[in-house]
Amino acid sequence: MNTTLDRFERQSELVPAEKLRSLTVTVIGVGAIGRQVALQLASLGVRRLQLVDFDRVEPTNITTQGYCKADLGQSKVEASARAVQAIDTGIEVETVNDRFRPGLGTGEVVICCVDSISSRAAIWRALREQCRFWCDGRMRGEVLRVLTAVDLPSREHYDTTLFPQAEAQTGACTSRSTIYTAGIAAGLMLHQLTRWLRQLPVDRDLSLNLLAGEIYLQGDQ
Repeated sequence: MNTTLDRFERQSELVPAEKLRSLTVTVIGVGAIGRQVALQLASLGVRRLQLVDFDRVEPTNITTQGYCKADLGQSKVEASARAVQAIDTGIEVETVNDRFRPGLGTGEVVICCVDSISSRAAIWRALREQCRFWCDGRMRGEVLRVLTAVDLPSREHYDTTLFPQAEAQTGACTSRSTIYTAGIAAGLMLHQLTRWLRQLPVDRDLSLNLLAGEIYLQGDQ
């Protein structure tokens, strides 16, 4: 039996622990992808986590978002905070049971997991110059897209992905979703975070079609 006292030992060469611990990470939207991001961050070793969402847990969220039956009717941020601290009681979790509003103090790392283009655009306008690392996860069915902005070229590219809401497909981006797609999207987003922490180039625009088995990287990396 492995009796190691350091639970981070196996990831030590992949996740810079001290850099991660020095950051405050804000997750905006703790639905399908955001809930999985929060739980994976807890396992990675984040020390300060801010969760922002106004919604409550519904029955379909158990299937697609990984909430528990006991969470039904409760706020998503509070239910997610409990799950995070069940992994690591030492994590300082701030919950904001509300929509994102300009003026909210956020972390240096912002992970955006909201449903609509218009919401993304509004949040991006408010935080574009404040955060050092921005990652946006989008999902429809078994197709997902991860966009990361950490410097001027990647920020300018991200601007081009914020098309008017009227041009978006009908329905929320998570109207067709599965827990496994959300988990994969979250993993790819945190992979970009750990690349950034290791000072490696990030993939500014990555798309994955699970059904077709195709992955696509857009633009220079």
